[in-house]
Amino acid sequence: MNQTMTAADKAHVLSADSLRLDAEAEIDRVCAWIRETVIKTLRKRGVVVGLSGGIDSSVTAALCARALGPSKVTGIFMPEHDSDPESLRLGQALAAAIGLETVLEDIGPALAAAGCYTRRNGFIHQIVPEFGEGWGCKVVLENALSSRGYNISWLVVASPSGEQSRYRMPLDVYLGMIAAANMKQRTRKQIEYYHADRLNFAVAGTPNRLEYDQGFFVKNGDGAADFKPIAHLYKTQVYQLAEALGVPEEIRRRPPTTDTWSLPQGQDEYYFSLPYDRMDICLYGLDNGMPAEPVGEAAGLSADQVDAVWRNIGSKRKVAEYLHAAPATMLD
Repeated sequence: MNQTMTAADKAHVLSADSLRLDAEAEIDRVCAWIRETVIKTLRKRGVVVGLSGGIDSSVTAALCARALGPSKVTGIFMPEHDSDPESLRLGQALAAAIGLETVLEDIGPALAAAGCYTRRNGFIHQIVPEFGEGWGCKVVLENALSSRGYNISWLVVASPSGEQSRYRMPLDVYLGMIAAANMKQRTRKQIEYYHADRLNFAVAGTPNRLEYDQGFFVKNGDGAADFKPIAHLYKTQVYQLAEALGVPEEIRRRPPTTDTWSLPQGQDEYYFSLPYDRMDICLYGLDNGMPAEPVGEAAGLSADQVDAVWRNIGSKRKVAEYLHAAPATMLD
């Protein structure tokens, strides 16, 4: 994908303003779309949003409250055994800031009854037989900028004493752990639709453009929704809207997390090649047909590293095709 820059190319250089938008104008535009979609297209009375304490769900909830009024938005907290307590606290801070009614649903017992944790631990035991009570775990990704040039997933475990170890996973172990973790997202979505049906509300999805494009969601889990109001926005732009919408500063300062595993983890450690702001630049450059050199200059990468990120984006887009696809049928 690397290209030689022409004089015309050099005129199109990425800067800090390339991803900047008029936040208030964009808020008005999105809110008009939410009202049209929820009330006229979906014919629902309001919106249900799963609140994670993160920036995307916070902005989604704030946009819906601005569009429809806070009384027409219900926030759902759905912690489980591995959840960071900070996620619930921050989600509650967001709800208080914009005046939402909320429901707290602890999904830990349901996940335990379905075997989520037992199934996950069974796969871990194939590699770390001593893993048990008091241990922590996560799955991490060796990103596309490593010397290997391709992604490798690792299992990281921490003993009760805090000592961490990292292991390569056979494919069946990796797939089994991801399958067990995905039960969390699908259980949360079941709860969201229960409350949506109860209230005759629509379910709001919370992916930003980077997550939507790259398939960072679970099919029929957090990927399921009736509408997705920030899927066109780069995550950098989501933060711009957050400030304009009055999302609490401590949420805006919190690094993006997965909050899926029992050990702390950032999204760039789990799925993306780079932190979100640099990924946004690379995705923007690719979306706009820019050469690798100016993209790399803006992202602090070499042109070869940008090419590696673009190859990774292309690979993930192929995975996302399945995640976005409707069920196959033989209907004409």
